Amino acid sequence: MLIPLGEPTLPSKRPAQGFALFALGFRPFYLLAAALAVVIVPLWLAAFAGWLVLPTALPPVAWHAHEMLFGFGCAVITGFLFTAGRNWTGIDTPTGGALAALALLWLGGRVAMLAGPGGLGAVVDLAFLPLVAIALGRVLVKAGSRRNYFVLLLLAALAGANGLFHLRAAAVVDGDPMQGVRLALALIITLTTVIGGRVIPMFTVNGLRGSVAIATHTPHDFAAIAFTVAALLAWALGLPAVVAAPLATAASLAQINRVVRWLPWATRRVPLLWILHLSHAWIPAGLALLALAEAGVVAASAAIHGLALGAMSGLILGMITRTALGHTGRLLQAGPIETAAYVALHLAVLARVLPMLLAPEYTLLGLVVAALGWCTAFALYLIRYGPMLVRTRVDGKPG
Repeated sequence: MLIPLGEPTLPSKRPAQGFALFALGFRPFYLLAAALAVVIVPLWLAAFAGWLVLPTALPPVAWHAHEMLFGFGCAVITGFLFTAGRNWTGIDTPTGGALAALALLWLGGRVAMLAGPGGLGAVVDLAFLPLVAIALGRVLVKAGSRRNYFVLLLLAALAGANGLFHLRAAAVVDGDPMQGVRLALALIITLTTVIGGRVIPMFTVNGLRGSVAIATHTPHDFAAIAFTVAALLAWALGLPAVVAAPLATAASLAQINRVVRWLPWATRRVPLLWILHLSHAWIPAGLALLALAEAGVVAASAAIHGLALGAMSGLILGMITRTALGHTGRLLQAGPIETAAYVALHLAVLARVLPMLLAPEYTLLGLVVAALGWCTAFALYLIRYGPMLVRTRVDGKPG
């Protein structure tokens, strides 16, 4: 398992007391990521509509794309990996002052990217991922956890993509800075589909109390991952459409074959499960849109938002609810607030993607509706989970 969860079977009667924001990595980074989500999209929408001039040194589109992946996405990845790293090894990942310092550095990067000079923003922002990799790498190497060294390669690749973005944005290196963003999206979707293959079937079997059986680590899984990696890299590296389009088509079909085997319909009454299945389903949908975009049939933005908003953000919302519940000692049950957040996010995806496919004249309206849905989803998360993330576990355990 990538991130074993202690899944409580009985509700705790102990009230949560005390301050624990820096007791484990998921706490500050989930909280900061959700707060950024609520702030960044309204700012971007106001700039897009001409209501506000952002102080960033970057073009608004580049700032928005960068912050969604290297700000929001990487905060959640950091919180997740620090929490998983302790489970993998039994050794503490950064806590206390060290964790607070990393969280402050991440926050400083967001402020510098929005309001600071371009050079300062780049320096502060670029410092974060290497320090995360060093902190996690020390734990993995000390424990000899070789099977999980791949996450260090992922963090290094993300740092490289971020460096490429900043070098090109500063015109130090020729080329489009958005290629760094595309590479980051390809890496994050690769991570989500690999992790998805490990945890979604397991969570499904556990959540349905063993009433279903799902085979994992099959040739279908390996084929889906391999085609997906190839298709996303072909797109991110700008290979010719004659190469990228067939790869994206093959990847989409392989992913459909894979996810149908996970029995998604059986989870329809369990929100903590269907949010993971529905969000992962945006990977084959996004790959299909990518194939159509490479063929010149649809706008590339439809594919990008299917993957980034539907798959990445949907899986993030599903996992930051589930892991926050499990790692604060609570029952793994989604109530009305979580369900409303899940629905709001996926309505946002549809509002963002469908107008580009079916009615381009309604794209701006769709953007507004998508922003409302997105902000509603993560505001609900903050309302429900903010107190949990700040307070000690209800079962008295550390973390």
